[in-house]
Amino acid sequence: MSQSHAKDRQIVRDLARRVAEIASDPVQAERAEAIRSLNRLNPTRPVVLVFPEGAWRECMPDGALLCTDERYREVEKNLRMRIWSHENIDDDWPVAAEYCHNWVVRRSNYGMEEVYERTEEHGSHIWRAPLKEFSDLDKLHFRTLEVDREATRRHREFLEETMGDILEVRRRGSFFWSCGLTWDCIRLRGLEQMMMDMYDHPRQLHRLMAFLRDDKLHEIQRCEDEDILSPNWRVDYAGSGGCGLTDELPAADFDGQVRTKDMWVLGESQETVGVGPAQFEEFVLQYQLPILRKFGLVCYGCCEPLDKRFDLLIQNLPNLRRLSISPWCNQESAAEKLGRRYIFSRKPNPTLTCAPTVNWDEVEQDLRHTYDVARSCCLEIVLKDTHTFHNDTTRPGQWVKLARKVLGM
Repeated sequence: MSQSHAKDRQIVRDLARRVAEIASDPVQAERAEAIRSLNRLNPTRPVVLVFPEGAWRECMPDGALLCTDERYREVEKNLRMRIWSHENIDDDWPVAAEYCHNWVVRRSNYGMEEVYERTEEHGSHIWRAPLKEFSDLDKLHFRTLEVDREATRRHREFLEETMGDILEVRRRGSFFWSCGLTWDCIRLRGLEQMMMDMYDHPRQLHRLMAFLRDDKLHEIQRCEDEDILSPNWRVDYAGSGGCGLTDELPAADFDGQVRTKDMWVLGESQETVGVGPAQFEEFVLQYQLPILRKFGLVCYGCCEPLDKRFDLLIQNLPNLRRLSISPWCNQESAAEKLGRRYIFSRKPNPTLTCAPTVNWDEVEQDLRHTYDVARSCCLEIVLKDTHTFHNDTTRPGQWVKLARKVLGM
């Protein structure tokens, strides 16, 4: 081992020890139990979570990394982010004495590829949807999925050798953040065109949605057959903001090989926010249901308001557990519909905390309104979609302190 690699390895090992030290704090066990109780719909208290997401480039810039080798830098950044979050945000996400890595997988497209155009790295973009005419539907094919077991093994061995005596090295990874299907449809067809298709070409749009449903079912079955599905019931991201810790998964007959019925899944359809309930059921939900019903527990929703969709989701998904209450969702209606039968996963408007100047009184009023409305629900409040803190990296920690004050924690 070269001198530079030895130095990188030592940096990573020191950081791993710090993560293990944080994970041993009794507060982590309390936070884990608070999440488990929430997920079983018997909460001991509300849960408060923060995901910096796009603002991580401000909280943990690449210039803060010390390692020189790219393999070590990737691990270093992951560990530093967890330590920084504990020391500066201190929300309810438990720190576990583990390091997770993904399967190395390559997949194809549908036989067509959209072309993206953007003016700057983090700016807005447009894309040219490739499915111009429905006469080209026959050109679509199921995506292929190729598992590189050798590359996965080599990376795991690297992690084990580097810090396996300090942290548990755990294989994890999802191949589908969402099983919503509509974003896949829009990438192929275009947003405005898909909306028009509901009126002008309903039969062909149904055919496209059926293809996307069948492709997703094929992908999931391939993952199960290849035995590359991973547990997501530990300290794992669940849905569009939440922690998957639960004692209700895996299923009772679990024998070590993860199946869909052992897992959480996310369904959403943010792009059809302007579509009424009947069209949502006809063109979206009916195609999502065969996928979502295969899983053990379902999270539904992200940024879209679900006010007019609660009844459809509740009636059709017996395994529904977490519903996203976005900034544009009527909270009173949500509290009435959800009660204590589902998790009220409130997503406050991130603009309040991400504006150039923060009005903390306004942030507090927004949090108090949520608590006034949903205090009797199974409540979690999740600050996410934070693309900048305008380099004021104290904001997420301030938000957590304010949320706990409002919640009486």
